[in-house]
Amino acid sequence: MYKKTKIDFNLKESPFFNFTTTRHSITFNANTKKTYEYCKKENLSFFNISLAILLEGLNKVPELKWRIINNEVFEFEKIDAITPILQEDNSIREIKVQPITEYKNPEKWHEHLNTMKNNIQEYEFKIDTMERDTAPIANFSCIPWIKFTSLTNMIAEPHQIQPLITWGKYEDNEIPISLTANHIFVYGYHFKLFNDSISHYFNNPSELI
Repeated sequence: MYKKTKIDFNLKESPFFNFTTTRHSITFNANTKKTYEYCKKENLSFFNISLAILLEGLNKVPELKWRIINNEVFEFEKIDAITPILQEDNSIREIKVQPITEYKNPEKWHEHLNTMKNNIQEYEFKIDTMERDTAPIANFSCIPWIKFTSLTNMIAEPHQIQPLITWGKYEDNEIPISLTANHIFVYGYHFKLFNDSISHYFNNPSELI
């Protein structure tokens, strides 16, 4: 379990705390040409490396790691990804993935992720919907068949914190990316920081891999 640190943040002073919902989203395109070509050259999964970059991008923004626990705000030192894996019957099962930077050998991270995807019964991760908001996790989903321009996510409860990241079809050197977060902590500037980080790694994948 990752360590967490209490943040000096008065929730009741937030102008959004009493809103019906504090969830908001942004969808944008990211140029992933260099990463796509890198994956082809190195025989790596484009899904795996995209997930690694998006998860690293989230972990670069402290506010995306903030959670409300017992009406107090904490920041986790790291966030893991929860990602659904499509099964042969078109159902989905989830796995939990650590950041690639937690591995001394990035190739081992890639190999282990493939092992989890191919042995889902052994590695399936289950967690109650409401427990997700107080755990050091965020949801990452891929819709590889569609290059979408917007995305609406479900809202479990008004102050839902867990970030949701969805990316779509690689087309014309880009993938669409949707990030949903909580406006109590996350503003437009933090979306910008996330975009800056993933753009850097999508253009320089060897720095992460």
